[in-house]
Amino acid sequence: MKKLLLTTIAGVGLIAGAAQADDKVTACLITKTDTNPFFVKMKEGATAKAEELGMELKSFAGKIDGDHETQVAAIETCIADGAKGILLTASDTSSIVPAVQQARDAGLVVIALDTPLSPIDAADATFATDNFLAGELIGQWAAAALGEDAADAKIGMLDLAVSQPTVGVLRDQGFLQGFGIDLGDPNKWGDEDDARIIGNDVTAGNEEGGRRAMENLLAKDPMINVVYTINEPAAAGAYEALKSIGRENDVLIVSVDGGCPGVQNVKDGVIGATSQQYPLMMASLGVEAIKKWADEGVKPEPTPGKDFFDTGVALVTDKPVDGVDSIDTEEGTNLCWG
Repeated sequence: MKKLLLTTIAGVGLIAGAAQADDKVTACLITKTDTNPFFVKMKEGATAKAEELGMELKSFAGKIDGDHETQVAAIETCIADGAKGILLTASDTSSIVPAVQQARDAGLVVIALDTPLSPIDAADATFATDNFLAGELIGQWAAAALGEDAADAKIGMLDLAVSQPTVGVLRDQGFLQGFGIDLGDPNKWGDEDDARIIGNDVTAGNEEGGRRAMENLLAKDPMINVVYTINEPAAAGAYEALKSIGRENDVLIVSVDGGCPGVQNVKDGVIGATSQQYPLMMASLGVEAIKKWADEGVKPEPTPGKDFFDTGVALVTDKPVDGVDSIDTEEGTNLCWG
């Protein structure tokens, strides 16, 4: 009898241990792609923090930037797997909302990273760069760098996607305001009537898209002399298109991201200035927030005065201008990613 009792206790202990293992908090990370260095660093930050906190992280990504359906399927998988929360960089910030609501109704906390949903409160919280400020900084810098010539600038706008996700709209509109151009509807791009804007084209946020979009805009006006780009891969593609016609040295390119290749391009003179953001911090804080939700039922709070948690931004350039705070490429390299 005593031997049977000990065996039974041991069996109960094994079952309890297995239950504890099964109770490990699971978080999901869903990014636009798994190839862009920005999202690679985001995954790195989320993975490290999950390991530190004893959590399980499941990662998903679209096949390309704009792959909405794969992201919806990933949300459904996370719900079915019993995850406690989702970190999401949405490709289509409005169409994803019903899937996000399904996750929230199932008890998951959903945190948007980098790219706010539309509307922003469709997620429980947003951890992001102030993308409007990121655009505004490069716009202010470009206008100051040109000086009096800014009044006669010919600007090419290399945006993200025709669906106009919030991150693309915010950066575009921030740049224009910083440059001194009156906005139309601040919730979309492409409706401004300033004659300095030659046109908008989309890049899918990659180098090939940036090259193609730059070629399209140069066909409209080969004398474009200022180029705004949604991110640094698009900027690299734009530079190659300009180089192919011998104009790589007389066009001012500005961008957003702050990845190590982009900072190097600033140092090399490919990009005049870029606004640096911090994806590792976004993802790490997001994982911590999911753990707190699982343990305490507490959702993260936004930065005071804002409707999101601001993870910071800094202008990187080796050609500082009066009135616009910046850091140089040496400091930018110390903070970069990718």
